[in-house]
This record gives sequence, structure tokens and C-alpha cells, in this order.
Amino acid sequence: MSRRALERAILVAFGVAMVAVPWLVPALLGSFWVSVIAEILIWSLLAASVNLLFGYVGLLSFGQALYFGFGMYGVGIGIAHLGLSFWPAFGLGIVASVAMALVAGIFAVRLTWHYFAIITVVFSLIFYFLFLTIKPVTGGDDGINFTLPPTFRFGQTEIGLADSTFQYFFILFCVAACFWLMHRVIQSPLGKALMAIRDNDVRASLIGLNIYRLRLVAFVMAGFLAGVSGALFAFFGRYSSASYMFYHVSGEAVVWAIVGGTGTLFGPLVGTGIFILVREVVSTQWQHHLLIVGVIAILIVIFAPKGFVGLWRGLMNRVTS
Repeated sequence: MSRRALERAILVAFGVAMVAVPWLVPALLGSFWVSVIAEILIWSLLAASVNLLFGYVGLLSFGQALYFGFGMYGVGIGIAHLGLSFWPAFGLGIVASVAMALVAGIFAVRLTWHYFAIITVVFSLIFYFLFLTIKPVTGGDDGINFTLPPTFRFGQTEIGLADSTFQYFFILFCVAACFWLMHRVIQSPLGKALMAIRDNDVRASLIGLNIYRLRLVAFVMAGFLAGVSGALFAFFGRYSSASYMFYHVSGEAVVWAIVGGTGTLFGPLVGTGIFILVREVVSTQWQHHLLIVGVIAILIVIFAPKGFVGLWRGLMNRVTS
């Protein structure tokens, strides 16, 4: 069996397993782990936004938490202050994230290397402290709690995220749709152009590619992924908080993407899954579980710089060759 056929079979099996989670996991491990898997899916989108910039454009951003936070607050403010229903609040969170990414990207993508990383952190810090200050709107340190509106209403019948099974499938559908869109972008001429810029931006400019415009498009798309992630997390926790806009959240997403494998579609999902599972399993027994996270990250960077997915692909090439 070729590597492509084997990976396709694994992907199908993984898809079937994800669909079966609400029934299979409670029977084997307990219903708590369904929520953990849903959380992994949400956070993997934030890591995917880092991966889109770093793995496919060559820009390392430590500011993706800013767009994650805008997605959260778009939902929280929309429901708690504006009285919006589910879908308008969801849309407001995504639009707010994309708009913020466009504004920040206009300035940020003019820079590269550590200058780009620094300016993304600066934007994140500016709005983090701003959102702490405007407490009547954002709740400051306390954040915003809200009651979930129904997702669908058919006459007197309401369907919403209060149903844990529906919530899981809603998150799974949104995350799968975003990863599918990212796959389509990567395989498109736009994706090839982004990778050309990553490999050598000077040569890319010489063949007629508009480096600034393409980087800005990628930056906004990454903001969209982070915004969807933030909006989903707000619905998941019924809560919006400025603490999720701090740069340490971006740093975690960077680590998840690198450990999983940058420049690969599912690397962010793998890295996020590993670290959140380590957190949930070890933290109940040992409060210093972050040491394990740090050791894993260091070992992967040293011995498998392409991450777990890169390690897997190398193994598959040996087995199928």
C-alpha cells in the first residue's frame, strides 16, 4: 500500500472515530472526555492560524490570541450587551476578528523575522490592556458571562449548545469546515504562491508576486481561523475574558503548531491534542505538569524539527518505500 493510500485510510478512520465520540468515549472513559476532545478541536484552530502564517508563509506570529479574543468578545458583547441571537453573535465575533486582523496586518506584514513577531505581540498587548480598562463593556478582569441563545428554532422547538451532543457536533462541523477550507487554500495557486514567498520572497517578487498583498491576505485568513476558534470557545464556556488575549495564549498556540508539525495540515491538531491530553491526565496528579510539556517541546524541536507529523511521514516513507 502506498503512503498516500495509507494516510487516506487513516484519515477516514479518524473521521469515523470523531463522529462516534459522543457515544464511544462516554462508554470507555466518561462523558467528561467528550468536552476535552471538543476543547482540543477548538484550540487546534488557533494553532492552525499560527501554522498558516509560520508553516506556509514563514511569518512567526505571537499575536494570534488578539484575534481569538476578538472572536470571544464579539460573541460575548453581541449576546450580553446587544441582545443578539446565536448566528448574528457568531458572525459578529468572526467579522470583528477579521477586521482587527486587516488593521493589524496592514502594518505588521511590512516586517519580517523578529520584527514581525514583536509587532504582533505589541498589538496583542495594546488591546489586552485596553480591554481590561473598558470594564463596563468587556467586564475587565471578570469578563462577560452570558446565557446561550438557541442555535435553531422550529416553532416551539429549540435546539442549542446546551445539548452536549449537539454542541460537540457543531464544534466538529465548524472545525472540520475550517480545516477543509485551509486545505483548499493550500492546494490552490494562492497556496503555492504563499509557499513560494516562504521559501524565497526575493525570487517570488522577481516572478511577479505581490509579496505585501499576499502576506496580508494570509494574515487576514489566519485572523479568520483564530476568530472562529475564539467564537467557538466563547460558546463552549459561555464566557468571554481579556485574559485569553494575552500573548502567553499565542505562545501556547505556537508551541502546539511546532510540536505537531508546521507546514502540515493536521500538525496543529496533533500538537494541541497531545498537550491538552497531557494537561488533563497529569495535572490531576502533579501540579508541575507544564514541566512535562516543556520537555516534550524541547525534545521535539531538537530531534524532530518537523514535528510529530513530520516524524510520522518519515516513518511512512521508510515503511512504504
